[in-house]
Amino acid sequence: MLRLPALVVLLACVLLPLSLRAADIDAASYGYPLNNPFEATIATTPPDFRPEFPEDEDIDQDDYNVRLRPEREFELPDNFWPVKTLRYRMARQDKPAPLVFIISGTGANYAAGKTEDLKRLFYKAGYHVVQLSSPTSYDFMSAASRAATPGITLDDAEDLYHVMQAVRAQHPKLPVTGYYLTGYSLGALEAAFVSHLDETKRSFNFKRVLLINPPVNLYTSISNLDRMVQVEARGVTKKTTYFELLLGKLTRYFQQKGFIDLNDALLYDLQNSKQHLTDEQMAMLVGTSFRFSSADIAFTSDLINRRGIITPPNYPISEGTPLEPFFKRALYCNFNCYLTEQLIPHWRKRYNGGSLAQLVDQVSLYALKDYLKESSKIAVMHNADDIILGPGDIGFLRETFGDRLTLYPLGGHCGNLNYRVNSDAMLEFFRG
Repeated sequence: MLRLPALVVLLACVLLPLSLRAADIDAASYGYPLNNPFEATIATTPPDFRPEFPEDEDIDQDDYNVRLRPEREFELPDNFWPVKTLRYRMARQDKPAPLVFIISGTGANYAAGKTEDLKRLFYKAGYHVVQLSSPTSYDFMSAASRAATPGITLDDAEDLYHVMQAVRAQHPKLPVTGYYLTGYSLGALEAAFVSHLDETKRSFNFKRVLLINPPVNLYTSISNLDRMVQVEARGVTKKTTYFELLLGKLTRYFQQKGFIDLNDALLYDLQNSKQHLTDEQMAMLVGTSFRFSSADIAFTSDLINRRGIITPPNYPISEGTPLEPFFKRALYCNFNCYLTEQLIPHWRKRYNGGSLAQLVDQVSLYALKDYLKESSKIAVMHNADDIILGPGDIGFLRETFGDRLTLYPLGGHCGNLNYRVNSDAMLEFFRG
């Protein structure tokens, strides 16, 4: 287990860059209300600090399906029928307008909360918006990924680029005046690779590309998140699981409040009550969420490719087959396990690859350093207290992006994505 001293070391790595923020934005003038990076990551921005977004009924939007891998439709188990075509969401203006593609973060589909927030922001500002699932989501892996083994960022970017081209082909009459691109978390890393690919393909000629809280070293980021699920949290014992502890806190919180109100402000209110979660408990919550994403990736990739690591390759699977036992097995496999058992063997076979260090360099922002340094259309927004960053990451961002890096002092991992100060800065960058 990762005990408290180890968490302190992890927190030190997270908070170390705060000493570098003097030249950026100081916390007092920034005004973001959450000082704890774990709390910000989980709760995001309290509602009173968000910009005004249009309601769903005020947005001209629809969900569409695009057929990309027809050959796989006959290979996938019957219970994968909802994801044999890729679903995406498009919001349209009633006049010619620029279009922005949004790439969701790790494991998230096109309708994830952060993707929706960005859609509302850009739609209100007059953009057409296309929301895309992450290449690490099971729907993208099933319907759009060539290898269904996400993690090789160049391959994931090529799959995304193919999807974007297919989306545009489905809407030939949509009046588009220019193309823009953004992504958050892993989606931001992939957006950088998509932009680089477009320099050769020239299918979109993106005018602006915004990377929101990207991992710099992908292996460092996933290692940080993997370790959080191992934290030894106060109150969690062999007899009391973390989920029982959390449920107990929520039950007592609602009893004290007198009613149940499940909304975006829940954790913010909870953290200001006697039932607040400790840093260790919040770290465990973040780590648990990432472990579920890792398990979903490992399970889906193994099943589609019939590798036999989690699901026996000849095991008969139909629409009624219970998959819970296999998913439980996948939960024991963290991202490092997926990396070792599935991703690295696939990478070595496809690219005649070598060491883990070579793979890390190839799939991280390091691989694009020269391009990112010279491309004035690409900018980064990041947080000094982001829990996915490691030593040297902010130095890399400073050296590579210069004044195209906006470093906020607070916000954790994407917690301030829907803060009105950040929203204004995003629109200002896109407007040039």
